[in-house]
Amino acid sequence: MQLSVKDAAALLNVSDETVYKWVKQEEIPSHTINEQIRFNRSELLEWATAHNIEVSPDLFTSDQPNRSSMPTLSEALKAGGVVYGIGGADQPSVLRAIVDVLKLPEEVDREFLYQVLQARESLGSTGVGDGIAIPHVRNPVVLHVSKPTVTLCFLKNPIDFHAVDDKPVNTLFTLISPTVRTHLHLLSRLSFVLRNPDIKAALRRQAPHEELMTAITTAELKIQG
Repeated sequence: MQLSVKDAAALLNVSDETVYKWVKQEEIPSHTINEQIRFNRSELLEWATAHNIEVSPDLFTSDQPNRSSMPTLSEALKAGGVVYGIGGADQPSVLRAIVDVLKLPEEVDREFLYQVLQARESLGSTGVGDGIAIPHVRNPVVLHVSKPTVTLCFLKNPIDFHAVDDKPVNTLFTLISPTVRTHLHLLSRLSFVLRNPDIKAALRRQAPHEELMTAITTAELKIQG
């Protein structure tokens, strides 16, 4: 769905004038269609996450049917798992190592997934600051998976991920979703949870699996609806 300036302003809790200013300064991803400024939901949410702009997760899914059937972040993380000690000296080698450990159906082409994740990073780093990155596929349907997963990986050593704050990254959440709607739903919930100081602290010290799951589940309960 292509959003108007008014739509984007409502989602980001700012005025129309602020959105126009960001567009003029080329700070926010936008498109011109038939001489009208339009925004892509996924791009807008990624940008808001990277710039620590508070956005309610419900606003990105409230117009979608069957919201109650959508998976929680906790459920997706339970399916994807938490992996410690991922190796790699740079962005490509880390992404390769992550793809190797993802819980994926046998029919998923891991080499293709690696290339798609690399292509996504070439559009702009998914490093959102504070040592965290969220590598994901911009167009989820190309993978043909049946259920969403979020895999949390901790690196052996921090690496330069070209993050928005230029800090090295050592914590990566990899999202694999069967649909764009599910992708937006999970990304918005992850964005919300990552603003929680308790979650940030647990991630910094690479807390044990059960502690992380409990903290994320508790933080997610604060999302209305």
